[in-house]
Amino acid sequence: MTKDSGSGDDPVEVPAWPAHMERRRWPRDPSARKDRSAERSPALVPSRFSTRELPLEEQFKSWRAHMAPLVDVHLPDGVTEEHGFPAELVGWHLGDLLVVQQSTPAHSYERSQAMLRSSPIDHWNVGLFRAGRSWTEADRRVTETGPGEFFFRSLGYPYRGRMTDAAAILLFMPYELLADDVGKLEGANNSVLTGSLADLLANYLNGMEENLGNITVEEVPRIVRTIRDMVVTCVAAVRPDTGGSQAKMGVMERAHRYIHLNLHSADLTPESICRELGVSRTRLYQLFEPSGGVLNYIRRRRLLQAHAELSDPTNYRPIAEIAETAGFDLAANFTRAFSHEFGVSPREVRKAAAADRLVTPVAVPERDRGLTIGDWLRSIQG
Repeated sequence: MTKDSGSGDDPVEVPAWPAHMERRRWPRDPSARKDRSAERSPALVPSRFSTRELPLEEQFKSWRAHMAPLVDVHLPDGVTEEHGFPAELVGWHLGDLLVVQQSTPAHSYERSQAMLRSSPIDHWNVGLFRAGRSWTEADRRVTETGPGEFFFRSLGYPYRGRMTDAAAILLFMPYELLADDVGKLEGANNSVLTGSLADLLANYLNGMEENLGNITVEEVPRIVRTIRDMVVTCVAAVRPDTGGSQAKMGVMERAHRYIHLNLHSADLTPESICRELGVSRTRLYQLFEPSGGVLNYIRRRRLLQAHAELSDPTNYRPIAEIAETAGFDLAANFTRAFSHEFGVSPREVRKAAAADRLVTPVAVPERDRGLTIGDWLRSIQG
């Protein structure tokens, strides 16, 4: 195969690292940071999934069920469930970013076209391998990723592959987080990120990973923006693959793209989206059910865009004009919806931006993160 080139939530315990792998540093327990002030309590409480405590014959079944919303997984030839499958994931929810530390035995995986037709998941996935190796095929192109290398992938397209015993840190970002740069990203789907820019991203992730248990609420938005910008810069340096087939794009990614391109159009309605995608209203609602329906999703995206404009100290557009762009005829209705969504008024956000003081939007009330990787991903979906 060829290798592409291109520029239950309790305090976490240190996972047992496979003896045959190089040991890497996992986040230290917050209590180990003696020099931190008592008032600066950690903001992040990780989700955790592990098969290690299960009977050997039940480990792979449990792992397969956990991963089912994302990929279908299989054991290598000659390996049976009785051999056991000691896998572990620790998930850190940083607003619009999910960071997963993963350690798994060898297996194969597939995200099929049929799965995309019913899946609300179309996130961007970036992974940095610590140990092991993988081979992934997407649109008849195979990429190989090894220790110290990044892969970049869209979960809105089908792919399949296999990996050896491996450990990696994975980043999952909702489509909307990188939507403004989608033109730079789609041509680089299923690429390996290398070079000095990728080295800088790796150094940043190493430092972040070491401090995950100590990150505070105030720090999360800046960390997410930094990682987002670094990922886009790395991917933009990859030679685009102009032969990719958009016909294989999943329905959720097509929906997100259409909404993003028409976000401020008065013609953006459930009916117009259904016509564009060729789906029924019932199917459209099912896709956006985690967001409270498609209208609620559109409303939130418009409010988030308004929040971004008001947070820009160089943006002097009147609040009434921003409200109208967001689909509100009356500024009072916009202020009420904005304050309900973010816990602060539009004027407070603008005033804070002028004073160079970041106002972090109030987090959505904690949702049940559930038992599967799909539940974890939905927790960062708009």
